[in-house]
Amino acid sequence: MMDYSNIKLPKPDLGALLLAIALGVIVAVGVYQAQIKGLLPVYNLNLPKVTQEETRIIIKEENAIIEVVDKLSPAVVAIGVSRRVIEDATIGTGFVVSSKGIIITNKHVVSGTARKFSVVTKDGQKYEVRKIYRDPILDLAFVQVDSVNLPAVELGDSSNLKVGQTVIAIGNALGRFTNTVTAGIVSGLGRRVVAGDPFEGSLESLDNLIQTDAAINPGNSGGPLLNSKGQVIGVNVVVAAGAENIGFAIPINSIKSLVD
Repeated sequence: MMDYSNIKLPKPDLGALLLAIALGVIVAVGVYQAQIKGLLPVYNLNLPKVTQEETRIIIKEENAIIEVVDKLSPAVVAIGVSRRVIEDATIGTGFVVSSKGIIITNKHVVSGTARKFSVVTKDGQKYEVRKIYRDPILDLAFVQVDSVNLPAVELGDSSNLKVGQTVIAIGNALGRFTNTVTAGIVSGLGRRVVAGDPFEGSLESLDNLIQTDAAINPGNSGGPLLNSKGQVIGVNVVVAAGAENIGFAIPINSIKSLVD
């Protein structure tokens, strides 16, 4: 058997080790400097990058929506009905078209002549509805309250709408989430649907509607559909049952003569 007790391991050369580390650092720095000066190729790993132009577009779109909401949401109101069990339950949405207290909503929101309706603004002011005009053809109604200082919306032009353009909806989703804001695009134009009246159980054919994928829920009925300029281009009226993000609005040009 061999005796290993007298064998000694060689001592590491610290000088050589430090020299190797120093040379490695120098080489790494040199390669980095060469790459940033364009002397060496930089390999593209095909990772997605967001350019400054894309960032500017995203910020511009977001700011446009924010500006529209800030400008128009004070003119969007909740419409409630007094019931025996639940007082002032919110059942729909409306928007002010005249500082004289004239508000547009859907006819099915304020159906039933025996009911008492009220309007609540974004800042919590409550007004009793004094007069109601229900259009015999369109699912539209005008209600009037005793106020002369309500902010009013600006009406746009729905004849120039393009499929794919940005739209914004404001309404009282599910009757509980007041001034809910959703955004989407115009999904189609000239749509025809047959809608049911939840209060009277009747069916009504609605023609020439704007289709949008902006989320519209029960309680949004009667609320405005807006373009990116902050103009009302439609009145949200109905959603497709059993589908997602298929809502419809009455074009504002169908209403302008009534407003006047």
